[in-house]
Amino acid sequence: QVHVVESGGGLVQSGDSLRLSCTASGRTFSKWPMAWFRQVPGKEREYVASINNNGARTDYGDSVKGRFSVSRDNAENLVYLQMNGLTPEDTAVYYCATGSLFPTGARSAYDYWGQGTQVTVSS
Repeated sequence: QVHVVESGGGLVQSGDSLRLSCTASGRTFSKWPMAWFRQVPGKEREYVASINNNGARTDYGDSVKGRFSVSRDNAENLVYLQMNGLTPEDTAVYYCATGSLFPTGARSAYDYWGQGTQVTVSS
């Protein structure tokens, strides 16, 4: 059983930074790509970022390029999402996902998801 847990969400002001963390247990963490998505009520879940199994390759959604950075620490079974220059448009529930054979922005490729962590950015 794979268990994915996100943490680090909260309420921040516009322009602030925040770092989210995610851990996945139940499988060999270092073998699998990881991804971040986000969702606001009434909208589809949006791709944010992905990282390959060893951290050498990263990819970002257009709305966060240049502001967000994804990284991982395989020794600690953790993946991070560093978010800089936050705006109210970044307010969402952020989800961590794993289970895809390769890093991708396609939601359907991921088999395992966390419960999400709320990020709220005030203006």
